[in-house]
Amino acid sequence: MKCLTILGSTGSIGTQTLEIVRAYPQEFEIFSLVAGTNVTLMEQQVREFRPKLVVMKDESTSADLSERLKDVERKPEILFGMEGYIRAVTAEPVELVVAAMVGMIGLRPVLEAIRHDKDIALANKETLVCAGHLIMKEARKHRVRLLPVDSEHSAIFQCLQGLPEGPFEDGIPVARWEDGSGEKSGADGGETDFPIETIFLTASGGPFRKATATQLEQVTVDQALAHPNWSMGPKITIDSASMINKGLEIIEAKWLFNVPLEKVHVLVQPKSIIHSMVGFRDGAVLAQIGSPDMRVPIQYALMYPERRYLDDERLDFEEIAQISFEKPNTDVLRGIPLATESARIGGSMPTVMNAANEFAVKNFLQKRLPFLQIYGMIEYAMEQHTVIPDPSLEDILEAEAWTYRLLEEKL
Repeated sequence: MKCLTILGSTGSIGTQTLEIVRAYPQEFEIFSLVAGTNVTLMEQQVREFRPKLVVMKDESTSADLSERLKDVERKPEILFGMEGYIRAVTAEPVELVVAAMVGMIGLRPVLEAIRHDKDIALANKETLVCAGHLIMKEARKHRVRLLPVDSEHSAIFQCLQGLPEGPFEDGIPVARWEDGSGEKSGADGGETDFPIETIFLTASGGPFRKATATQLEQVTVDQALAHPNWSMGPKITIDSASMINKGLEIIEAKWLFNVPLEKVHVLVQPKSIIHSMVGFRDGAVLAQIGSPDMRVPIQYALMYPERRYLDDERLDFEEIAQISFEKPNTDVLRGIPLATESARIGGSMPTVMNAANEFAVKNFLQKRLPFLQIYGMIEYAMEQHTVIPDPSLEDILEAEAWTYRLLEEKL
């Protein structure tokens, strides 16, 4: 039985993770559930899954939860804040941490979990976008497994199974590439015989893939939240609409699979049937194909390397008839070039880009900012920032805070 902590148990990934735990009660034990402010859902989860530790965002929500659970015979320990988050991921019984909290708040708990030798099922893009150099260094040092939960990165990971070298190097999933000239090297410049040539990240294109800039000037929150294929939380759904999520995923792939940015290509695949592909040096391309259901990559990460039954809609290929591809509309949906530019600059710039996006999305959802100004806020913050070349965790957190102060003033 595998012992889990779920960071973000009341969110989209967290609730779907618990669906899998519910389906395989003999396989998993929930040690800790961690959430923000959704006390009502947390109460339901505690009553069903009986964790030993529960952590809420602040003192008031933890007190509310404690009051609601006063009739529970074996009430869990209830904590709040960052100290509680770290307790939840570093406790001795925990074997796997599902990192599903949205935003930078998940960075410190993930780092601490790795330093305490816990494997990570990683669904938090920001962790690698802002601190990939720190995360990968600690992962190699402690030889923990980083198991991708994002559908695209899980697809890449699945395509790497069965290779002679295996999908792991020093405990972490890794791909390497060949540039076609016979010169073989990884992202760090080291020699390698790994046969990867290209990684293809697929994207649905979101609700605005055919939109013009003029049309986007009048976009409403409801329109931006109307994703054509996936059911996700609001922040990730807006990131999909702006295509910033695909830029974040390029950076994530760079770190997770040890490939240079220019070897990661984005293709729009509107039906979200092909979740990503890996091109090899002999010209072969492997694709992971399936229904757009996040439970598939979640379950694969939880049960790796096993494949177990999942009650999921099966594809009817005769019904599909054809699968088409498009180039992303980066002239209008500028999330990809903004994110990749921040990664090329490096240092603290990806943190500023990510924080600016978080700020802008939050204010767009609150109807304080028009959709196209998501890009404007990101550009402004990047222009104003003085890069820290090799940021520490403290530098990263301060760069995030600086970005929020800057943009609040501008707004």
